[in-house]
Amino acid sequence: MGRSMPAPMPIQAAPQPEFRDQYEDVESNPVKLTSEEPVSTFSIDVDTASYANVRRFLKGGTLPPKDAVRIEELINYFDYTYPQPEKGADPFSTSVNLMPSPFNAGRELMQIGIQGRDIDRDARPPINLTLLMDVSGSMFSEDKLPLAKQAIKLMLEEMAPTDTIAIVVYAGAAGEILPPTPVSDKRKIVAALEDLQAGGSTAGGEGLRLAYSLAEQGLKKDAVNRVMLLTDGDFNVGISDPEQLEDFVSRKRETGIYLSVIGFGRGNYNDAMMQKIAQTGNGIAAYVDTLSEARKVLADDMAGNIFPIADDVKIQVEFNPARIAEYRLIGYETRMLDREDFNNDKVDAGDIGAGTSVTAIYEVTPAGSDGAAIDPLRYGEAAKAGSTDGEYAFVKLRYKAPGAAESTLITHAVTDKDRSKSLDAAPEWARFATAVAGFGEMLKGGDALGTGFGWEAIRNLGLGAKGEDEFGYRAEFIELTRLAETAEAQAALTSPGKGE
Repeated sequence: MGRSMPAPMPIQAAPQPEFRDQYEDVESNPVKLTSEEPVSTFSIDVDTASYANVRRFLKGGTLPPKDAVRIEELINYFDYTYPQPEKGADPFSTSVNLMPSPFNAGRELMQIGIQGRDIDRDARPPINLTLLMDVSGSMFSEDKLPLAKQAIKLMLEEMAPTDTIAIVVYAGAAGEILPPTPVSDKRKIVAALEDLQAGGSTAGGEGLRLAYSLAEQGLKKDAVNRVMLLTDGDFNVGISDPEQLEDFVSRKRETGIYLSVIGFGRGNYNDAMMQKIAQTGNGIAAYVDTLSEARKVLADDMAGNIFPIADDVKIQVEFNPARIAEYRLIGYETRMLDREDFNNDKVDAGDIGAGTSVTAIYEVTPAGSDGAAIDPLRYGEAAKAGSTDGEYAFVKLRYKAPGAAESTLITHAVTDKDRSKSLDAAPEWARFATAVAGFGEMLKGGDALGTGFGWEAIRNLGLGAKGEDEFGYRAEFIELTRLAETAEAQAALTSPGKGE
């Protein structure tokens, strides 16, 4: 009698990681009639988290959620080589360009570029930095706590020996790991980092309190006092209510201690909360998915991400209805301000760091153009041209010197001297920024783009304006357009009713 074979064990699929990333639901800015609402006001935004997060999705073979795409952060990921401000002048220069829009026939793009002043290494103020590091169980994977440790080591190489670093961790409980220690004692700092292990539940709020307490103990006048939170964003105990967190960070900001947030990993990434508290804390929100990105954020761009040169930077644009019939601000949905907020120095806005550039793009419809999205009112009052009818728009910027209570005003009238007659004649920076803006619009569904503009047009526009690309960021962008096109095609094949 033959031996019976044991029944094979049933094959079970490997468990897939639960997708719990959280993004804020934001509607794109609408087209507005200049005759009804001629003024647009917003705060600048220097964050870049969205670009790195979008890249992570695309390199993983999938399109990012539409709410993960913040177009202004995609644009501001890149340096556009705007001119440095003149010595003794304002802390940043302003560049404006008006050119035909490749997105929609009969429309134009008005781009505003701001370039922050560089600070020589020997002229940088001292840094009092408190690291708040998430060591909860969700930070175990290689792209989280281990990558965060590597990122901090890269940053140490850019800091001065007299700068200080303190380390606070949070998981089941918050604790001080390293008191304020001069960077000259690098071995001690690195040893403290190496001892960190992931495990436990998350108590981010308690960690925040301890980190700010430690930062206050080391508070230095005329220094950069900052808390830097490194986390996957999974705050499930402590100050977990977003409004309470924002209020706490806002109060601490008034003491001169700013907050920046560096996000890691996927699965628990709370993008919505990270963005809000970084904005409230006068800091940046960045996302690190690779060691290369860690080097960019915390080494190559450290000066811009650590040293503020202007606080509460606001932009207000008044469009001339005699020249511009409609306008739409591309991105900055979470940074919009009321018109009266522009002159109110008590209203918080974004900061700009040393050497940082910021770009904003409006798509506008010239008066009388066939490209209008909104029909004019039959009985509306005709636009009246005043003494400034040669101007397309009037751009105003307000900023405060770091720590100052009162703002300074900068103005720029947009005229024909700012105009490029064709897309090909536009500056390289304007064309590449346009390619990135189109990339973002496509990732959000392409509803704002005409039928003749798609992935190939974006790629060609980017290739034609790639210019010098020392670190390969622009070449990588071109590759991302290919990955996005492929991911979109695959998504179309697998969606209901497709590919049958």
